[in-house]
Amino acid sequence: QVQLVESGGGLVQAGGSLRLSCAASGRIFSHYAMGWFRQAPGKEREFVAAISWSGVNTYYADSVKGRFTISIDNGKNMVNLQMNSLKPEDTADYYCAAKIVGGSYYDTRNWSYWGQGTQVTVSS
Repeated sequence: QVQLVESGGGLVQAGGSLRLSCAASGRIFSHYAMGWFRQAPGKEREFVAAISWSGVNTYYADSVKGRFTISIDNGKNMVNLQMNSLKPEDTADYYCAAKIVGGSYYDTRNWSYWGQGTQVTVSS
């Protein structure tokens, strides 16, 4: 079992930055991947970014590429999402997730554990 707790959400103006963090605890193995998803009101949950537990491989949605950076401190079991040049369309609840099986990173069905989410609001 893996527990995930997000922090760092809040209200920011367009063009600003926020840093989300996810603290992971429980049974975590080196083949896991960690990721961030988001869900805006009335929309489906969508993939934002993912990183292998080693930190070697990273993946990003096209909508955030060049603006968001995912990183991992596996010594502290922390996953971070640095979000720069934020836009109003980035407004959503952001969820940390852990992936323990194969399959596409973009498919929510392949992610086994989820945090409770943290709200990000970007004002125009």
